Amino acid sequence: MDIAALRAAHPDHWMKAAAIRTLTLDAVAAANSGHSGMPMGMADVATVLFEKHLRFDPKAPRWADRDRFILSAGHGSMLVYALMYLTGYEDITLQQIKDFRQWGARTAGHPEYGHAAGIETTTGPLGQGIANSVGFAIAEEHLRARFGTSLINHYTYVIAGDGCLMEGISQEAIALAGKQELSHLIVFWDNNGITIDGKVEIADITNQPARFAASGWHVQEIDGHDPVAIDAAIIAAKKDKRPSMIACKTHIALGSSAQDTSKGHGALTDAKLIADTKAAYGWTAAAFEVPAPIKAEWEAMGARGATARTEWEARFNTLSDAKKADFERIFRMEAPKALSAKIRALKKDVSASAPKVATRKSSEMVLEVVNPIMKETIGGSADLTGSNNTLTKDLGTFGPDNRKGRYVYFGIREHGMAAAMNGMVLHGGVRPYGGTFMAFTDYARGAMRLSALMGVPTIYVMTHDSIGLGEDGPTHQPVEHLSMLRATPNTYVFRPADTVETAEAWEIALTSTTTPSVLALSRQNLPTVRTAHTSTNLTAKGAYVLAEATGKRQVILMASGSEVEVAMAARTQLEAAGIGTRVVSVPSMELFRAQDEAYRKRVLPAGPARIAIEAGVRQSWDWLLLGERGREAKAAFVGMEGFGASAPAELLFEKFGITAANVTAKAKALLG
Repeated sequence: MDIAALRAAHPDHWMKAAAIRTLTLDAVAAANSGHSGMPMGMADVATVLFEKHLRFDPKAPRWADRDRFILSAGHGSMLVYALMYLTGYEDITLQQIKDFRQWGARTAGHPEYGHAAGIETTTGPLGQGIANSVGFAIAEEHLRARFGTSLINHYTYVIAGDGCLMEGISQEAIALAGKQELSHLIVFWDNNGITIDGKVEIADITNQPARFAASGWHVQEIDGHDPVAIDAAIIAAKKDKRPSMIACKTHIALGSSAQDTSKGHGALTDAKLIADTKAAYGWTAAAFEVPAPIKAEWEAMGARGATARTEWEARFNTLSDAKKADFERIFRMEAPKALSAKIRALKKDVSASAPKVATRKSSEMVLEVVNPIMKETIGGSADLTGSNNTLTKDLGTFGPDNRKGRYVYFGIREHGMAAAMNGMVLHGGVRPYGGTFMAFTDYARGAMRLSALMGVPTIYVMTHDSIGLGEDGPTHQPVEHLSMLRATPNTYVFRPADTVETAEAWEIALTSTTTPSVLALSRQNLPTVRTAHTSTNLTAKGAYVLAEATGKRQVILMASGSEVEVAMAARTQLEAAGIGTRVVSVPSMELFRAQDEAYRKRVLPAGPARIAIEAGVRQSWDWLLLGERGREAKAAFVGMEGFGASAPAELLFEKFGITAANVTAKAKALLG
């Protein structure tokens, strides 16, 4: 690559882009770790984007109508950190650049949502960013239709690399975006032909432009180092009604001796290499120094957005007080005041009528009262709408012909759905929930983990939660999934026993602002076990006494979901035998663990024998079975030790010993 020719052709642009490249070289060298090559290769694209197109204001980084910039290839994090420092984001100072990848710094090895205003999402697991972007674009389209173009009319820009496009989630994302005709989504593909192992061709020969075109995208191919071509491509992309992919032919680690090699992907720390590269760039400033004229040009890019933002604020202030309050409420992720009253009314009605329904149906009953008052909810399912019960009659279908629709048919794309929902939450203004079978949390797991890591309240409606789904067999019967999800930090896992607990779980999920929720719901019908109405949300306690021993308490039965019914039946048998038995419903272990020690001891006092009952594996129950100090001697677990089988649900519970009779026998054995 003729660096001298690039410098000569566009000298002003070149020096602004060189600021990104040199800051990257300096920060990676100081950290002695990181990824130099991608920021060096994509600096030209980023410079043109920020200078000529991106609408943003570093002084108001949460402005609702800003353009969103997502670095899907998150290993190249110095690109976004350099851009933020250069344009004047307060959170990314020069010292933060110098502290790249160090303890306590906002400049983590991969961009982390919440570390600094201006980082729109956590990226690093490849493919997640481009999949998030589909959710950002869906949210933008929906809110533009709801509030009008004067308040919502912005773009989502993404930089994705070869790794992002090799990950399977990328196909789910681009196919969904193409189907939905998300015209305000523009993806730059960093087509540098290099991965860690070597040339891309050793592992992949996909014609990426053809692939995007086949999925309904507008596609262009350009020289990623030509600022004129980059600008023209963005202009053309904005004019097209389809999502756009701009294939940018670039050179990884541009201008260095590692250019176009796998070495260039990682950390370039050799002092001579860095000095030689800076010399090739015509850069004479000291390490971490950006000459004042160049820094001023970058700061001018950042300042430019203030005008657009203040004009937007003027338009916003013409709204009625009620409309302004509603807009601000949904972007604060604050539930409407009517929510708690609606939930209480439903609970009271259900406690009195005591229906016997599957908790997936219970969830639908809750959504039928929630969706009309929470206009920000957007539902969906991964091709299991009728099984997940996630569609209510008032939503309408979101699509190119109805952007006001609030139900998304995600197709058979569990991972893509989960990542898109994360993007919707991160965009703001909408509260998504999406459903699939509990067993397919395996497929959605990467995005679900990022929900927890980022602290975004995405809601996962996971039905068919146990062997209780019956004849579909072990491929569809989750056994380890509850324990896996409970092991994930910052995740609420709800397994409600009836409609009352389901309503309470939904209330918690819809009022959470920093924690995702998983609702594990049954296929089979369950009786109402909470027949005495209380306005208190007992599920918020995580575990509570559902039924008390009538005599001396000798046994405590703990259960979640469908097995609470089993525990109640076993209690009847044990009480008939003169054995005082307490039943504790455990809809959420995470919330129970969060209670104070005094409450936990009241619910689970030392002394009585303890039995946990759940149609899953034991792992997540041990802290309750053995006591928090691991000293409880009289304890047993009734549940699964392996995979399920294909048979009617009633027979499966009998064959696997998840019965009241087996629980009773275990209790008597523990008591000797």
